[in-house]
Amino acid sequence: MNVTIESSGSVVIAYLIGEIDHHTAADVRARIDDAICDRKPTHLIIDFRNVSFMDSSGIGLVMGRYRLLQSITQTATLEIKNVTPQAKKIMELAGLGRIAIIKEYKNEEG
Repeated sequence: MNVTIESSGSVVIAYLIGEIDHHTAADVRARIDDAICDRKPTHLIIDFRNVSFMDSSGIGLVMGRYRLLQSITQTATLEIKNVTPQAKKIMELAGLGRIAIIKEYKNEEG
């Protein structure tokens, strides 16, 4: 699992790459947390386009980043982007739809 983080103004984008499981989530959490604490964004986007596998650690990853974001500024928003329809359903069942905007992967060619 790898993560690439970009920022522009008050937006931080975390591009996740690979598999999210119990063993890989800790490093990703730490890197996203560092970006949140350093940049204090008002909007965090977590991009799942290149995630090949996710277990419940992925749900915990998102929930924890939301809590940290809210502890810095309660008006901050979270967006989960480029998830598969199956992952979106699981995220919504886990309650992430109440704390984040969840957007499915869209093929940009059509």
